[in-house]
Amino acid sequence: MSWQLASLLLLGGSTVLLFIGLPVAFAFMAINIVGAILFLGGDAGLSQMLRNSAAAVINFSLTPIPLFVLMGEVLFHTGLALKVIDGIERLVRQVPGRLAVVAVVAGTVFSAISGSTIATTAMLGSLMLPVMLSRGYNPVLATGPIMAIGAVDMLIPPSALTVLLGSLSGISISKLLIGGVVPGLMLSVAFVGYIIVRATANPALAPATVVEERSGWARYELLVLYVLPLVSIFVVVIGAMSGGIATPTESAALGALATMALAAAYRSLSFDALLKALRGTVGISAMILFIILGATTFSQILSFSGSTEGIVSNILGGGLTPFAILAGMMLLLIFLGIFVDQVSMMLITLPVFMPIVQRLGIDLIWFGVLYLICMQLGLLLPPHGLLLMTMKGVAPKEVTMAHIFRAVVPYVAMSLVLLVIIIMVPAIATWLPNVLG
Repeated sequence: MSWQLASLLLLGGSTVLLFIGLPVAFAFMAINIVGAILFLGGDAGLSQMLRNSAAAVINFSLTPIPLFVLMGEVLFHTGLALKVIDGIERLVRQVPGRLAVVAVVAGTVFSAISGSTIATTAMLGSLMLPVMLSRGYNPVLATGPIMAIGAVDMLIPPSALTVLLGSLSGISISKLLIGGVVPGLMLSVAFVGYIIVRATANPALAPATVVEERSGWARYELLVLYVLPLVSIFVVVIGAMSGGIATPTESAALGALATMALAAAYRSLSFDALLKALRGTVGISAMILFIILGATTFSQILSFSGSTEGIVSNILGGGLTPFAILAGMMLLLIFLGIFVDQVSMMLITLPVFMPIVQRLGIDLIWFGVLYLICMQLGLLLPPHGLLLMTMKGVAPKEVTMAHIFRAVVPYVAMSLVLLVIIIMVPAIATWLPNVLG
């Protein structure tokens, strides 16, 4: 079988199955079975597929995923997340669109102590959106910041999807985690600036409310007692990795332990809360690991069939510049983000992209951060962006999908601008990992 036909069967078949709505894990398992029979040799190929699947799941580098998810689950189920919101709200003074600004700042803090984008969006949406709507905020201005900052959770460590990207691509997980910090903070600052400018230009979008200004210790009490200790978990995770004290897995374990220790110190870690957190962690982690089950085998079958080498050789032999090839890859990722989820994007593209990136000598950390921004965009792109669906699920009935679609447009535009800036100035993504490394 020619590599063109093999590519059409494997890449085209998996894409079609995803587009018709088959769950990601089942789609890749089905293609893997067909590929194993055709390219690995019948029964022997199926046996090899099972061995590869088992080896992929027991990969030690994937251990941070459930640990990072556990950190977020503990925060949400113990109620410490509410304390963080209260602490930040007391700190933010009266500015145009104040509650939307609070949502962005709180979401940034959660990004540093939680590994789940969905959990951050759902929590902020269920807690802050009703308050903003009750105070007369326009649904577009109220929902946009919550979804946008939930997507930034993917860039700022700890992030389960970043660990998965590093594991599947062969990029250093610790450097990739650190590389997303500066771009993530840049987006957060841009979001705050946009909200203030937008609310200043049209005050009807976010009516000013009388805020009881606290002074002295009352203003900083929750910040000192809750926010700073929880943010210190971020320092523990990043410091342990960058200082060479611990591997990403060990750093994730330290972060999970520190989160539970703080929850216990605040007397919030009840048996019921811990049980809910563990159940949530098991559910999310099992879903991710079951998807990974077919990822390694799919990549190997694609390579064994000659598809990978054929595609790479044709692309590199087409006379395109490295910049044009990189831009094409980014455009393809953004296009895929409209239709499929982030894990599917990785499974479809990484087996082809990484050989090209390595042959062109592109900096892996730079490419990894660009890839993360494209996946972050996928969370926000209509009509199937995961955070759009999450927001609709927790929003009051008066918030329509039209509101939600309009709300994400400026934040998608800012993310695209950041993507272009980092393509032009790679140091934004590589500076911090190099300094701390």
